[in-house]
Amino acid sequence: MTRRAAAGFTIVELIIVMAIIGLLATIVIPKFAARDRALVATMKSDLRNLLTQEEARKIDSGSYAVSFPPTIWSPSTGVTGPTITLTADGWAASVGHVSSPRTCAIFVGSTPLAPATQEGVPTCTP
Repeated sequence: MTRRAAAGFTIVELIIVMAIIGLLATIVIPKFAARDRALVATMKSDLRNLLTQEEARKIDSGSYAVSFPPTIWSPSTGVTGPTITLTADGWAASVGHVSSPRTCAIFVGSTPLAPATQEGVPTCTP
C-alpha cells in the first residue's frame, strides 16, 4: 500500500509561521510609532518657531507676514509649508511632512484652523 504525499501545510507549521509574523510585528510597529512621534514633534517645533517670528514681526513692523526669507526663518528638513493665511485679527498656518500623512496647524486671533482649537498651541491631526 502506497502512501499518498500530503498537499499543503500542517496546522503546526501554520501556527509557527503565525508566531514568527507576530513576533516581527511586535518589533517593527513600535519603531514606526516612535518615528511618527518624532515627525510630529518636528512639525510642532517649527510652528512654535513660526509663532515667535510672527510675533517679532508684528512688534517690529505692526503687521504679520505670509512668508519669511530663509535667512530669517525656514522649516526643518522634510517639513512642507508653512501655508500662512492672514485673518482679520491675526493669522493661521499649517505644515505637513513628506514622510507623514499628518498635518499640524496653529493660529493667533479668533479664527481657528483645524485641527488647532486653542490660540497659539500647535495641534496635529490624529
